[in-house]
Amino acid sequence: MCIRDSSTIIIRHVISRTQTFLRGHDNEISCLTVSPTGKYVASGQKTHMGFQAEVILWDFEERSLLYRLKMHKVLVQSLCFSASELYLATQGGQDDRNMVILWDVQTGKSLYGSPLNINNSTQIKFYNKSDDHLICTHQNGVLLLTVDKTKKRINTLEVNFGSMKRNFTCVSIDPLDQYAYCGTKTGDVLEVLLDKAIFKRVGPVKKLFSLGVNAIQILPNGDIIVGAGDGTLAKLSIQDMSIKAKNTVLGGISSLTFTGDYTHFFCGTLQSNIYWVDSEKLNPELRNTCHYARINDVAFPYNYSEVFATCSLNDIRIWNARNRQELLRIQVPNLECYCVTFMSDGKSIISGWNDGKIRAFLPQSGRLLYVINDAHIHGVTAITTTSDCSRIISGGHEGEVRIWKIGRQTQTMEASMKEHRGRVWSIQVTRNNEQAVSASSDGSCIVWDLKSFTRSICLFESTLFKQVLYHPEESQILTTGSDRKITYWATFDGTAIRMLEGSEEGEINALAITKEGEHFVSGGEDKIVKLWDYDEGTILFEGIGHSGAITKIIISPDQQSIISVGAEGAIFVWSVPERIQEAKADHDLPQLSAGGSERDERSVRSGNSNMSNGNNQAQPKGCLLYTSPSPRDRQKSRMPSSA
Repeated sequence: MCIRDSSTIIIRHVISRTQTFLRGHDNEISCLTVSPTGKYVASGQKTHMGFQAEVILWDFEERSLLYRLKMHKVLVQSLCFSASELYLATQGGQDDRNMVILWDVQTGKSLYGSPLNINNSTQIKFYNKSDDHLICTHQNGVLLLTVDKTKKRINTLEVNFGSMKRNFTCVSIDPLDQYAYCGTKTGDVLEVLLDKAIFKRVGPVKKLFSLGVNAIQILPNGDIIVGAGDGTLAKLSIQDMSIKAKNTVLGGISSLTFTGDYTHFFCGTLQSNIYWVDSEKLNPELRNTCHYARINDVAFPYNYSEVFATCSLNDIRIWNARNRQELLRIQVPNLECYCVTFMSDGKSIISGWNDGKIRAFLPQSGRLLYVINDAHIHGVTAITTTSDCSRIISGGHEGEVRIWKIGRQTQTMEASMKEHRGRVWSIQVTRNNEQAVSASSDGSCIVWDLKSFTRSICLFESTLFKQVLYHPEESQILTTGSDRKITYWATFDGTAIRMLEGSEEGEINALAITKEGEHFVSGGEDKIVKLWDYDEGTILFEGIGHSGAITKIIISPDQQSIISVGAEGAIFVWSVPERIQEAKADHDLPQLSAGGSERDERSVRSGNSNMSNGNNQAQPKGCLLYTSPSPRDRQKSRMPSSA
């Protein structure tokens, strides 16, 4: 099974669930296709105005890149292999005048090309028995293309639909190349006689498909499988175009792919769901799922590593950390969950939402336990709980930090502390529940006294703080933010002890530290998970897998796994190397040198530069976006993984 995830192609074995990544694109993949025998994979991307959009031809068996094909501008709209696998047809977007180019698969060279000068092409497809004929759907009609090899050009013929006007979205051709079936945004399917290029009939007659037809496939007996934008799956009879079977899945249907015997097919949706559907009765079975929007937070229950929670647009999901299966989905329509955590006793899930409410749910049933209305204006952006389960500490979009006392049937506000002037991104409480530290985008981190509800220490830096952590010994604080630096602070007087250059490309969004405090993990806009030595301030391992910015990172309580989530909706499960798991604290933390933090910063940067030539890289366990990251190993002997 091949799936595109932003700029990465994921190849997943259907039975064993092993996963492989193909990386080569530097921007979002716009289209993906597989050759008829499965020997080749082709992918096209979209890029910025004025730049060329690449098509990459891959060897499926070797999982290797064969050729980079560069002729299209801005966008590659559609791809298709010929039946003999000798040619690859690519089509550009509107900025490329919908250019159609035929490439030689063996040499990677362009053979024929022609601009179509049409409005917004949607799909191009080879005939099943010919390498010289293609069909192209566009906004206002359907074109039949013929390759003239003697004149080295592509001739076009417009299909005559008479007075009927449609916006065409997809096309499929019957095995004998006699008829083509074209889906429309109107929600019907039009039959075209190919040899005469004329419209024959339309169906279904009585009821159209809502939000248009997004995907079409044809069964060997001629029946048509239709996927609609509202999630409707239907089978149309070839005899009268009537609906023989019908069902519904979650999310608009984006693709349909048959198995070799045509008894079943996979159905992909716009809400990141993959269904296994039987071709006879169209009964869908959910096989894989994940978030389809940016993931904002991830959390483990206290001292329990078997499950974890993630939150995103519309929902909170509970996952099995071992087999990477979804256990529970808590949906709140039309809202976005900014943060999530577990009560220390594991009896409730606490979450903050963009409507300013704090919602608590039961972890097994997902039933709503209680709601704190108007907790913050413009959204609850950070949340944590005390270890005695008696209080919730929340941060808001306007900079307030508020403490809520949780009773058996009541939730009351104990204190509201307003010193931040920007969004509160992170809050952490000490083990004795006497202090908490909050990080804000106004460039300040504040340590709060939870007894007097006053500020104890304030840390200032020219950055938008994104994450703050206590060292397990609670004598130091770790922060990071938009300045790409990771800073150590003394909790005694708020002095900056050390400053590390955390990234060369983008801001750092997330930090997590091990129980012993000997190592910590970072991630951000550079899409790389980095494992650091706390005392040395050097990078030990790097994990490459995300195709979007990393938003949050957490280490499992048993210290065996690292969970990272990203803006592309992916959840990655990484295995922690054994020597990191077995590392014990030496209780010798970095201290402020006589020359101050600037001197220490220079020495750390020098050490970090030396590490850039190191040969260590983390080994991942798996990923929940149908995929498992497989970053290249920078060691000759790879770290073992359990998945």
